Amino acid sequence: MPKLPYLLCPLLLSLAFAASATTPTEQRIVAVADAEQLRNIALLQQLVEHNSGTFNLPGVKAVADLLQPEFAALGFTVTWKPMAQVGRAGHLLASHRGNGKGKRLLLIGHLDTVFESDNPFTGFRIDGGRAIGPGVGDDKGGVVVMLAALRALHAAGALENADIDVVLTGDEEDVGTPVTIARADLIAAGKRADAALDFENISHQNGREMGAVARRSSNEWTLTVHGETGHSAGIFSPAMGDGAAFELARILAAFRSELPEPNLTFNVGLLGSGEQATFDANKTRISASGKDNIVPGVALARGDFRTLSPAQTARVVEKMRAIVSRHLPRTRADIVIEEHYPPMAPTEGNRALLATLNTINQDFNFPEMGEIDPLSRGAGDIAFVANDVAGLVGLGASGGDAHAAGESIDLAASLRQAKRAALLMYRLSQTAR
Repeated sequence: MPKLPYLLCPLLLSLAFAASATTPTEQRIVAVADAEQLRNIALLQQLVEHNSGTFNLPGVKAVADLLQPEFAALGFTVTWKPMAQVGRAGHLLASHRGNGKGKRLLLIGHLDTVFESDNPFTGFRIDGGRAIGPGVGDDKGGVVVMLAALRALHAAGALENADIDVVLTGDEEDVGTPVTIARADLIAAGKRADAALDFENISHQNGREMGAVARRSSNEWTLTVHGETGHSAGIFSPAMGDGAAFELARILAAFRSELPEPNLTFNVGLLGSGEQATFDANKTRISASGKDNIVPGVALARGDFRTLSPAQTARVVEKMRAIVSRHLPRTRADIVIEEHYPPMAPTEGNRALLATLNTINQDFNFPEMGEIDPLSRGAGDIAFVANDVAGLVGLGASGGDAHAAGESIDLAASLRQAKRAALLMYRLSQTAR
């Protein structure tokens, strides 16, 4: 076990708490979680010190290799599923079969981070009560919270009868394509489950821990506009028309005025126009050339939009296509829409899971958790199973500065998260499916 700062010990000793209105089994679960915190931090350090940026395929596999024996030791059957066909490393799948009576659980997390192997933010350190490092919260801390909860259940004798599937994807930060292949295993697991628990960071609002029963979609759109080109003296004439740049401007202005509705956001991330204009292979750069006295013949733009339900996605797509179809004179435009992450709409089933979690909060003197505005959370893997199973988001670590240098987690709050997760799994596994 890696050596940890001795100043951490008083922090850990202060984390014990008295539970009320709980069973002896639940009290054992809590006690085990407290006792194993140093072990959990040591595992977190190992995971963080292995770079696993989405495109560092060997690094993602190395993190999976570290985790495989951890799940196997708890009685899980563990499988590595390569994903070369979608250009990604693969997924770690683990299954535990119980007595077939309680609710079947799906636990979701991911192995990859946004920090690729050439990123200067490296290493792991503890500063006071916070752990700092690339992916420490998103999502390596979440995976450790998941494992800490499962270890507590196992040691307390509360895991034996539980039916649990675990899916740790290797490309959550940049999902491979086609998505139908990249997420086939996750979708199949969702169809088997009665409840899905997502182990990304817990949500906060005004310093208060919140529950998340919804996540918005993530979709991309690409506009390609063509018009006549020639000397600018002829612009707006019947022969020349309005040019590609004005047609692009018309479309974007109409998006701004006609699309807005609750829970929708849309953005223009890249645009350019000229006598000639082309995207690069990844559509992250535009090369354009032209002159001030030449009417641009090509205009390009690319952006995203995010919705809260499939119905809203369909409605927004229809509006966008209608706007694009209203061409200015002697121009034409096409829009290509790519739906990457579906939405996770708020449902009564999702809210029932949050209510169960709040019963645990009440029983163990944890703060009650309200429902976070879905505008506060991005897209995530749980959305791929949202149409099939009730779900709850944010059972992972309690962190800050995600996706940025200095990403960190609060170790005491993350231990509380492990206890919450373990108790929620236990109570769901004791509830008839």
